[in-house]
This record gives sequence, C-alpha cells and structure tokens, in this order.
Amino acid sequence: MLPLYVVNNHGQFNHLILRTLRDMDVEATMIPNETPPAEVARGCRGIILGGGPALDRAGLAPAYLDLGLPVLGICLGLHIMATARGGAVRRGASGGFGAVEVDILEQNSLLEGYPGRIHAWASHADEVSVVPDGFVRLAESNICGVEAMASPDERLYGVQWHPEVSHTVNGRLLFENFNQICSE
Repeated sequence: MLPLYVVNNHGQFNHLILRTLRDMDVEATMIPNETPPAEVARGCRGIILGGGPALDRAGLAPAYLDLGLPVLGICLGLHIMATARGGAVRRGASGGFGAVEVDILEQNSLLEGYPGRIHAWASHADEVSVVPDGFVRLAESNICGVEAMASPDERLYGVQWHPEVSHTVNGRLLFENFNQICSE
C-alpha cells in the first residue's frame, strides 16, 4: 500500500503529524512543499498539508489539490485549500495558540465518531473568512466561523485546529478517519 504524504509547510508541528501516523502503524513520509506534483501523484494515496507560518510559504502545495487524491489540510493547509479554491483568508480576531471549544455542525466521514463539541488546540492568527464554492462548513467556534470545511466530492478536507498535538482531545480519531478515506 502506498504511504500518506505529510507536506512540510514549515510548521512547528508537522513532525507530530508524521509521528502520530507512524504510531498508528500508518506508513507515512514527510515531503517538502516544493516536491513536483507529478512525483506526489505517483507516490502516495493521500496528502496531509501541514501547518506553517504563512500562505507565501506554501510552495507547490496548492497544485496538490488537483491530483485527484484525498487531501487533509491542517491550519495553513486549510488556508491553502480555501484560497486555491476561490475562498478567502483573513487575520483572525484571536491570534496565537490556545484552547478552543469546537462545535461540529455537520458529521461526515472525516468527523465521524466525534461528539457535538470537542476540545481542541488551535492557532487563529489567520482563518478562513469565505468558504469556497462546493465546500460545506463542518465546524465553528465562538472565535472562528470556519473551524472545519470539506468538499466531499473532491475528497478535500480542512481543519483550523491541530489534531496532532496532545492538547486536542482525541485528535488521533481525525487521522484514523482520514486514513480510512484514503483507503476507499
């Protein structure tokens, strides 16, 4: 079975995504976000766009959305997805990392098994302000209107919070669900 690729967008937690997957016995490889899209398409069964400092450091990651593979965007990965598909990102009202209570608005294959509210750890320095056409808003919080979104037809999913950090309750479930999506 092909691995999942974790795209390193220069974020401080990308190594934790890789470690979480390996702890789950999921074969995964971290790649730089400058890896040519054709090479990415040949080498994996799904892509996780990790976090990072800013959209101008996204490299070739926006092109990975057009490969027909399932993609999970985390934090900056969510922002890359939103802007590449015609949405918008703005400066968040509540910057920095911290705890947030996320309300699940719509269950889907990515959020299956989660209760209606989850405790997560997130950075809201930037956030999605306009959800792209074809995407549905899956979750919100009292400080961020788009905590999660998806385009199920394209198998594109994004979350603002960081499921890879220990502060997020049951973050591993998100990776289990995404791994299942990539196996279908």
